[in-house]
Amino acid sequence: MKTIQGRKILITGAAMGMGRLYAERAVREGAAVVILWDINQEELERTVLALKDSGVRLMPYLVDIGSLDAIVAASARVRADVGDPDIIINNAGIVRGKYFWEHSQADTRLTMEINALAPMHITREFLPAMMASRRECRIVTIASAAATVSNPRMSVYCASKWAAVGWSDSLRLELVQAGHSHVKVTTVCPSYVSTGMFEGARGPLMTPVMKPGYVVERVWRAMLAGRPMLMLPWTVTLGKIARGILPLRAWDWVADHVFGVYHTMDRFRGR
Repeated sequence: MKTIQGRKILITGAAMGMGRLYAERAVREGAAVVILWDINQEELERTVLALKDSGVRLMPYLVDIGSLDAIVAASARVRADVGDPDIIINNAGIVRGKYFWEHSQADTRLTMEINALAPMHITREFLPAMMASRRECRIVTIASAAATVSNPRMSVYCASKWAAVGWSDSLRLELVQAGHSHVKVTTVCPSYVSTGMFEGARGPLMTPVMKPGYVVERVWRAMLAGRPMLMLPWTVTLGKIARGILPLRAWDWVADHVFGVYHTMDRFRGR
């Protein structure tokens, strides 16, 4: 896919942060329709107001993606209003940043529903039309570097992102195996991004907190190219390799005392 010009793109968590940046990029690139899903009505209205003079058709929907019923209902509305999207960016996510036992049962359930289950439910709603289409289609899952390494104060978040990566990359293989290679899946595993979601967290050794614009640019290029996996920055790949090679106790020592991975959330405050 060389461009998204004339395509319909759906973005979750589109009202602010990275989601809004993806929406802005879609508008600049000449999408036919930009479908914005978010639970924050005030911020959603602000984003639409900021982008409304672009000439691109904006379709905002107030959706609680933690609810399967809400996803099904919103998907039906999208199909009735504009038809099925050609591109999905599963961007919405949450983090609590606590030890596991400090999570309420509601915290755990909501994290898994939004970070792991919602991308599956949303994609399942629109995937049949993508598979039947003759056009190139794209599914982007914004996972996390937390899907590649264990980390204190991120146990539930890690679980949700490990699930997202396992599903997303397996879906990629299933589509190829079933003869639907025109639908390409890109799984993204970024380290910390300075959007406020991880306010107070610090990057491990040689892993600075990344600027949102840089991440959007890299994700966009990977999406167009149909790149299977994107890990940002390069140290995420290094850490994954080291964890796979070293004995667990050796990796724990390196991650803790050399890279500082296990203390990146010590001062986490969040948005």
